[in-house]
Amino acid sequence: MESMTVRAHDAADGDSLRVLVVAESFLPQINGVTNSVRRVLEHLAAQGHRAELVAPTGPEIYAGFRVRHARGAALPFYRDFKIGLETRRRLRTVMLRFRPDVVHVASPATLGYQAIKAAGELGIPVVAIYQTDLVGFADRYELPGGARAMASLTRRIHTKVDRTLAPSTASLQQLAELEVPGTALWPRGVDLVQFDPGHRDEDLRLGLCDGDATRTLVGYVGRLAPEKELDLLAAVDADPRYALVVVGGGPEEQRLRTVLPGATFTGVLHGADLGAVYASLDVFVHTGRHETYCQSAQEALASGVPVVAPRSGGPIDVVDDGMTGHLYAPGDAVEMVALVRGLADDEERRRTMGVVAREVVTGRSWSQVNDALVAHYREVIAERGGRQPSLAVAAI
Repeated sequence: MESMTVRAHDAADGDSLRVLVVAESFLPQINGVTNSVRRVLEHLAAQGHRAELVAPTGPEIYAGFRVRHARGAALPFYRDFKIGLETRRRLRTVMLRFRPDVVHVASPATLGYQAIKAAGELGIPVVAIYQTDLVGFADRYELPGGARAMASLTRRIHTKVDRTLAPSTASLQQLAELEVPGTALWPRGVDLVQFDPGHRDEDLRLGLCDGDATRTLVGYVGRLAPEKELDLLAAVDADPRYALVVVGGGPEEQRLRTVLPGATFTGVLHGADLGAVYASLDVFVHTGRHETYCQSAQEALASGVPVVAPRSGGPIDVVDDGMTGHLYAPGDAVEMVALVRGLADDEERRRTMGVVAREVVTGRSWSQVNDALVAHYREVIAERGGRQPSLAVAAI
């Protein structure tokens, strides 16, 4: 076993940080993890920090930072999603070369766990982002013994980091029940330019309503996967008073086209197209009960659209029940449809809720949220005694 010493980056770099981001998923996958990682990298670039990303997929460069591709494999029940299977030794090599001040692990599972152990061996502080309810995910996919295994994995992962940032009070409670220490609240930001009531397009809305302006346009945006419980939308789809639009892609798309025969499926949308659809909705509906935050609901609120979502997980924080939308008992299609009907029948109420919704999210820009993230980085670095002049590690 040969001793190896690697010097951390020179403090003469000033106030900038070197951040190694490790993500379980990235582009071309479109999901909450990918979107938040993109925003973090863009913020670090804009603020003059240095970063690298390790992920199973993605372009060679993002936001001016190098993307290192980790080895991975597709899930047998979700072929479009690739999980990282990188070895700790290779991750340690990446860290030795880049010399990060802090390692940021986004929604850690297989890849993140190895990165956390590698950083621990090198004495590098780690900030973990709790973003995926692995327990709920395993339960929804009915994996034998999966929920217990995921609870154990979540506990093992998050007890080995310096700080775990959770997006909602429900997530903090879940982590507390798993006896995870060192947690703090870090919500998600929203793009207040892309998602804005001013992007409402009446021609687009009319087209999605099959030319009938009297219909209420109800929409869902997100992955089309079993844990999203999109079958609950069948009653909305069957009612001629509503026009249903489903935005997104995933393993359930073909089945859902049969379950929701009257819905318009747009596929995955980006940029101005996505912003226009959000703003053109009359009501946004979310159905999944296992959301740690529910970013799509926040994007709808920013677009001036009231939200109907389960009273579970992230939506409890995101949606102000009775003010910016309504919450219903998870899985209760009857209550959900009744709340949609109440909003559909009262245009003035919808408009009022939409105005309040936009006002509520104006303090949740990505810039503000990511400034708080960088502050967390600095705190865990300081708690470790500041930047170390060298890292002594064993090369196996």
